[in-house]
Amino acid sequence: MTTHLRTLTRPPLHVRARLTFGLLTAAALLAVALVATAPPGAAAAPPGAAAARTAPLTTDGPGVGAPWVVTLGDSYISGEAGRWAGASNRDHRRADALGRTAYLDNPDGTAELIPRCHRASSAEAYIGGGINGLNLACSGATTATSTGSPFKPGIDFYDGTAGQGQALMLQEAAATRNVRMVVVSIGGNDFGFADVVQTCVVNFLTSPSWWKNYCHDDGSVARNFTPENVAQVRARVTQALGNVATAMSNAGYTTDQWTLVVQTYPSPVPDGSGFRYAESGYTRQTVGGCGLWNRDADWANATALPTINGALLGAAADVGLPNVRTLDMTHAFDGKRLCETGVGLYEEVGLADWRAPGAVDRTEWVNQIRTVSTIGDSPYYVQESLHPSYWGQLAMRNCLRQVWNDGAPRSGSCTVGDLGTARLTSSGEPRMHLTPLP
Repeated sequence: MTTHLRTLTRPPLHVRARLTFGLLTAAALLAVALVATAPPGAAAAPPGAAAARTAPLTTDGPGVGAPWVVTLGDSYISGEAGRWAGASNRDHRRADALGRTAYLDNPDGTAELIPRCHRASSAEAYIGGGINGLNLACSGATTATSTGSPFKPGIDFYDGTAGQGQALMLQEAAATRNVRMVVVSIGGNDFGFADVVQTCVVNFLTSPSWWKNYCHDDGSVARNFTPENVAQVRARVTQALGNVATAMSNAGYTTDQWTLVVQTYPSPVPDGSGFRYAESGYTRQTVGGCGLWNRDADWANATALPTINGALLGAAADVGLPNVRTLDMTHAFDGKRLCETGVGLYEEVGLADWRAPGAVDRTEWVNQIRTVSTIGDSPYYVQESLHPSYWGQLAMRNCLRQVWNDGAPRSGSCTVGDLGTARLTSSGEPRMHLTPLP
């Protein structure tokens, strides 16, 4: 996400009167991308695709005792939107799984350590089973620290009055803990997605279905995906991953004592043909909170996400470390995405709330795009838009636990288990499948 957001261009008056969802932050569209094909510049094969560890790491790092998993990066791993389990336009309490303390991560649970980092208690870092979790990610982070207001720590060694960079935080934490796995999700905000999503939603709301104004062909959008910009972002992600390795080395670790997991981004919306709301009228946004034209959603599937994830995979190869694994989340939410056919709002699927049997299978795992519904004393934040919600966060946690693999980390691609009859595990998470990388 970006540090500052601009107000959406005002839609027609009759739309403004009904508008209940909208504007995004950068990490929000950090997922307005979808299905992965191999983009230009991607690694020939994801790190770890051919050789997963077959035995657990055998030596402890400087810290002894129970192992730790540490997560670094942006909103897609910090837990943004992890408060909400599905959605209702009638009563927010139907979907409020974690309540108003969802993002309060200081020791006594009364405030955020870094305002608006939104490190939710449902975040994937906390895989349990005797494994400690530490979440250092921050919603809105890019590869480099931003010292503006609010402060956004990047994956670097920044140390100033505003705070520390995530690499420095990791270095200090790892020196006294037995850190065995570091998971990184970063790069989406470096592609400038707040502006991209803003453009896409504005174009949907301000053009009629018989004269669609698409966003994917706007110059302001296209320049984010030029070969030159993709190469620059890939280089910045490579540097960030190198900073992680430096932090662990400075803390006293060798590469055979810990594993770096590079995590890609999931698809948040279906292809155009998979939306359950028609393009005509404004229902797609005012009811579903997914104001995108079909062709823009298709572009996100075919171009945006593959390009972003390709840059991450390329960086994972470029960093040249022997202890790198890959967690591919591209299709982790397929069948459960925002406005996708087959799932719905609580009032649409006839369920009372998120505790109802079957809620995990029949409601969305991605949060709505919101605008005016965040005004005043609303419980919603604009920056929660288009992020994995409570079910999505727990699904990613289930994937990460399988990557941990009892201390022998492995690569894999994650998908919904038993799609259409999704079930919860004994730990309350959606059951996911981790399969070998292509």
